[in-house]
Amino acid sequence: MTIYDNEISSLDGTPNALEALKGQTTLIVNVASQCGLTPQYAQLEELQKDYSDRGFTVFGVPCNQFGAQEPGSPDEIASFCSTNYGVTFPMSEKVEVNGPGRHPLYQALVTTADADGRDGDIQWNFEKFLINGDGEVVARFAPTTVPDDPAVVSAIESLLA
Repeated sequence: MTIYDNEISSLDGTPNALEALKGQTTLIVNVASQCGLTPQYAQLEELQKDYSDRGFTVFGVPCNQFGAQEPGSPDEIASFCSTNYGVTFPMSEKVEVNGPGRHPLYQALVTTADADGRDGDIQWNFEKFLINGDGEVVARFAPTTVPDDPAVVSAIESLLA
């Protein structure tokens, strides 16, 4: 089973949002619009622009579980991201990433440990998972690790052709 086997709709409600990402290197990030880490959207979009032509995409996953920092509707989330950060990367429906309502995608993701050996529950908004083109999780990065951190960029580049 790969990450692509988890069904999740896009922000606009289109089913099977991960299907279009098969074969791409993907950075999956749980996102929120009203968080102190929200400016990471700008760096995520830069990664999207810098590497999309090499088989890479960011995949944003809105979540309202941390301080109710993503309260908006799908239209409000899309508008916020586009207007404030020029986001062009795909985004999913809003889901839960922890607890009994944890989405199956995150049930699969949280079994991967970060560089410090920490696995399990998502710590906060903007935790990042790097997925190779075969749908396997190859790295996990803490919420405070910015998207343009050399470790993140190096890991992405190591998977690109």
